[in-house]
Amino acid sequence: MTAIELLPLDTRRQAKFLYWMGWRICEIAEATGENEKTLHTWKNRDEWDRADNVERIGGALEARLVQLILKDNKTGGDFKEIDLLHRQLERQARIRRYQGGGSETDLNPNLAKRNEAPKKPPKRNEFGEEEIEQLTEAFVEGCFDYQLDWYRAGNQRTRMLLKSRQIGATHYFAREALIDAITTGRNQIFLSASKAQAHQFKNYMQAFIQEVLGRQLSGDPIVLWNGAELHFLGTNYRTAQGRSGNFYFDEFFWVHGFDELNKVASGMALHKKWRKTYFSTPSSKGHPAYRWWTGERLNEGKPAADRISIDVSHDALAQGRRCEDKIWRQIVTILDAEQRGCDLFDLEELRFEYNAEQFANLLMCEFVDDGASIFPLAMLQPCMVDSWEAWIEDYKPFALRPFGDRQVWVGYDPAETGDSAGLVVVAPPLVPGGKFRVLERHQFRGMDFAAQAEFIRKVTQRYWVTYIGIDTTGMGTGVAQLVRSFFPNLTTFSYSPEVKTRLVMKAWDVIHNGRLEFDAGWTDLASSMMAIRKTMTASGRQFTYTAGRNEETGHADLAWALMHALHNEPLEGQTAANTSRMEIF
Repeated sequence: MTAIELLPLDTRRQAKFLYWMGWRICEIAEATGENEKTLHTWKNRDEWDRADNVERIGGALEARLVQLILKDNKTGGDFKEIDLLHRQLERQARIRRYQGGGSETDLNPNLAKRNEAPKKPPKRNEFGEEEIEQLTEAFVEGCFDYQLDWYRAGNQRTRMLLKSRQIGATHYFAREALIDAITTGRNQIFLSASKAQAHQFKNYMQAFIQEVLGRQLSGDPIVLWNGAELHFLGTNYRTAQGRSGNFYFDEFFWVHGFDELNKVASGMALHKKWRKTYFSTPSSKGHPAYRWWTGERLNEGKPAADRISIDVSHDALAQGRRCEDKIWRQIVTILDAEQRGCDLFDLEELRFEYNAEQFANLLMCEFVDDGASIFPLAMLQPCMVDSWEAWIEDYKPFALRPFGDRQVWVGYDPAETGDSAGLVVVAPPLVPGGKFRVLERHQFRGMDFAAQAEFIRKVTQRYWVTYIGIDTTGMGTGVAQLVRSFFPNLTTFSYSPEVKTRLVMKAWDVIHNGRLEFDAGWTDLASSMMAIRKTMTASGRQFTYTAGRNEETGHADLAWALMHALHNEPLEGQTAANTSRMEIF
């Protein structure tokens, strides 16, 4: 046996090493030819069991080293092993010194030199192999089942997703892009309806790094140690030109000038190594991107025999598939999300809060036919601007006083039972005929009237509010009473067909004349405006305006809140002849 052949002259030492190797006494006796009683005597006298790891390993190293040194006609492998054994004996000696009360420098002599030298600052946004493994594992483990569909389709040249609101698409793709940049060094470019919305990707990335590693991810653009760049852009195509990388196009069904912007975006990913991802909630069938979704843009100018037909129904795309135009498509409704692991929603509550039409559009991925809307998407799109660029001179959204000492108007539509409340902060024009700007919009659910009034009070502390308009129907009465205690000059509305008509007429006049601006990322405000339709009253004698088919189950709160604010300017606009404000009861 190899172990016995090692030391043919000392049976006692052979027996000790074999025992340390885990052999039993009877096996050692058979291998060495010694009597078991003799072996037990050696075991007790030499205290084989009390030897620690250092002694056992050191003894074996020493024996093997002596044997190799005494060997005649040594080979190259023998010399290599002798060198290795000497280094291992040195390590054993350092371990003995450490066990005798030494320091960590006894174990690693380079440690003292390393501590003496000035420490190099870590590279910005650098991640080691273990950290990359942690991030990748956390990313995959944090995915719902439908997000794993997106993950598995990540090698597709083009992905196009139609999705419900609030199912974590932006959250997922921010992490996906970050992992790809870290592991491949590829650039990542994020396009959104506005720069503010694009920076939501950045916020999700920074939160992910902080959550998993407890570190900071910084820069704008973010530049990683491996050279990958992450750019966060709005829809200003001039700022997007000249870049290349994987690109993510968020809410592409809502952007203004989609065809022109998409030409620039597609140019970013011309090389075969880049990937393109489009994802959005549905808007109107009249939006230019709808032709891309259906594949009809490929059929333009082609004979009937060469045209393709793509089934874009939910049944065909629920699991995701690569379609005839080589685009991978998927539809994920809120019901799909719930069935595949997303437990963030109370569907019963949502069905109560939204009418059937709103539920279908916002959560079930059905496009709106806005032909009957008072404010169709085509009318609203010129109002949708990149606020971080368009308003940069006088609006600082993260400051304590975002609008300084400039006046603002507040419109508020209170929550009914099971419904949502909406609030907007509007900057009135500086000159007659100028533009209104919606600086903030908020929606609330589950708040009592005292909490709603308190939120309005905090708004008055951040802005110089010169006008507040509130609907006093239902819960609005209680909110109005509390608001009047800190804002006596409150304007209230008690809805009637005449009042609604005046509100809608004023908003329509402002929007039709290009006098309204709001952030292009606020698709909820645009959707709320699109929901306003002209209908007949129950008596059939008058026209009125409602949100959707059923006024009792949903009421487009952001739209009405905006109209409350705009109403502070008379229908004919601000003129020298009118300076008074109207209050409707």
